Amino acid sequence: MAPDVMKTISEEAVSFDQRSAESLNRGCVCRPLDPDRLCRELEAEPSLAGLCEDMARTRPHLFSATAVFISREHYHRILSLIAAVQSVVGLAGYQQPVLHRAPCIAQLDPGPLGVFLGFDFHLTSQGPELIEINTNAGGALLNAVLARAQRACCREMFTEFEPTADLKNLEKVFFEMFSEEWRRQRAQAPLGRVAIVDDDPTGQYLYPEMRLFERMFARFGVEATIADARELVWRDGRLWHGAQPVELVYNRLTDFYLEDPAHATLRAAYDAGAVVLTPHPRAHALFADKRNLITLSHHDNLAALGVSTETRAILVAGVPRTESVTPEQSDALWAERRKFFFKPATGYGSKAAYRGDKLTRRVWQEILRGDYVAQALVAPSERHVEVDSAETDLKLDVRAYVYGGVIQLVAARLYQGQTTNFRTPGGGFAPVFVVGAENRNVLDPGQICL
Repeated sequence: MAPDVMKTISEEAVSFDQRSAESLNRGCVCRPLDPDRLCRELEAEPSLAGLCEDMARTRPHLFSATAVFISREHYHRILSLIAAVQSVVGLAGYQQPVLHRAPCIAQLDPGPLGVFLGFDFHLTSQGPELIEINTNAGGALLNAVLARAQRACCREMFTEFEPTADLKNLEKVFFEMFSEEWRRQRAQAPLGRVAIVDDDPTGQYLYPEMRLFERMFARFGVEATIADARELVWRDGRLWHGAQPVELVYNRLTDFYLEDPAHATLRAAYDAGAVVLTPHPRAHALFADKRNLITLSHHDNLAALGVSTETRAILVAGVPRTESVTPEQSDALWAERRKFFFKPATGYGSKAAYRGDKLTRRVWQEILRGDYVAQALVAPSERHVEVDSAETDLKLDVRAYVYGGVIQLVAARLYQGQTTNFRTPGGGFAPVFVVGAENRNVLDPGQICL
């Protein structure tokens, strides 16, 4: 699908397209975020009154005031990479070893696919590179709100550049995704009560998004509640939150295999098939275990699975080469550490992840005792921004929110430091606009940014 689309773009158009996007990211410091409109979007429901002020006080760097531009060529390569990953994950030869090394709960296949897969990319001059995949990628609804709160600070903002989604109908797309998850396990039964579950949800940085999801379900006629996993009760063959039964759980936990004793209740209900859980352990094992990147980035491994020549080429070019960190390779990896980024195989959110050039001997010994992978270091691209009347460069990564192989929305995160952190002035989530291939001249940020 996506590779065919890519072939329709002429080399001349691609050149203009890519250089235009890079030029805008390097030189355009316009700030299209409309703060008043953002507040109206966040507080669209009366029950959310005060949310905007609270977020500005407690999460001042959640949203960036600027936007990020990507070329149409890069966007279609992202599509191609996602399609290629999906095709490999569907192979029995891929699934068997992946599920064998995962905890036994991942063997259970209740039917749902798993909501909000997050495909994270760094943009390079050679194209986007897939850094990792996450199964409970946060921020989709926040980014939908943010994207609708943009104003045209550039003449071409809403004529030459395209958003990556139908922003007006995005909540409907998200709701239909949850409805599809329900149907995959419960057929035509009406969607029951939803619990948005995390540990200490009010203490989570993205708690405001949980509130937005709670109201989203209500707008479509489905009762929803935000619940601490420890508040759930398994009784009479049903999962309960307070006096109400829970029939679908939007799972925001980072205990991906429900191994923590605090999650025993939810696990019992899931094992019994008494609740629709999304995303679920099987999805995490198939997509988000970092060891999967070893298979996806190696030509010989893909060939052994019978993956087509075209798909192998897409993956090898777009997934940084990844190796398992073993005692046998320790000396060689230490000697070449500056070329790698080291990640725990089952980690998330850049926790306990290290750039090789920052490693100490003490941390290296911890890595060797753990279960880590070494991924070829891919430097992130940058976005030039203005913060407090001063200009600076921030790193950026791009996240595609995906369901069933289909992109729902693409957003960016701007930051300083080793990894995304939401602590950088001028940083945070940023909307992504695609620079159209029909532009016949490289766009000059000095001319279009007002």
